[in-house]
Amino acid sequence: MADRVDALLPQTQCRRCGFDACRPYAKALAEGHSAVNRCPPGGAHGIEQLAELLGVAVLPLDPDCGSEADPGVAWIDPAVCIGCARCLPPCPVDAILGAARYLHTIIEPQCTGCELCITSCPVDCIVMRPRSAAGRPPVAAVNHARYELHRARLERGALRLSQLLEERKRAARPADSPPTL
Repeated sequence: MADRVDALLPQTQCRRCGFDACRPYAKALAEGHSAVNRCPPGGAHGIEQLAELLGVAVLPLDPDCGSEADPGVAWIDPAVCIGCARCLPPCPVDAILGAARYLHTIIEPQCTGCELCITSCPVDCIVMRPRSAAGRPPVAAVNHARYELHRARLERGALRLSQLLEERKRAARPADSPPTL
């Protein structure tokens, strides 16, 4: 059931529902631990679909989760960006292009409007702007695929960091000392 619920969610991974991603929210819904009205990007139509699938009453969107209005896309002010790269990890779909000490920019067609990058910026150079006339929010399947790639990249990075730290510990130990646990 969680798979069927997850397939109805817009996969913006915005966390407005109170969960870390769409999948944990879908699981909570499938298990009856959350209400169907906590996904602003899904809006009233999404709530209706979820309620029908789960056989529960349709509820109005929970205002504590936000509004269903499209928040637009993130935009980085190039005159203010310091290239700190703090906005890169929180973007759940890797819609930000840049690297440390370089100017960053948003790839508009990939931006889900989650707003997670805004709070990570130490110089407040990220704001939300309306989508361009040609810009449509990415579709759920694309959002989901990009999110899974993002998660896999972060996991690889964490594993590599762990391996490097272990190598440094081994190199710092004298050859005749026993390993520490």
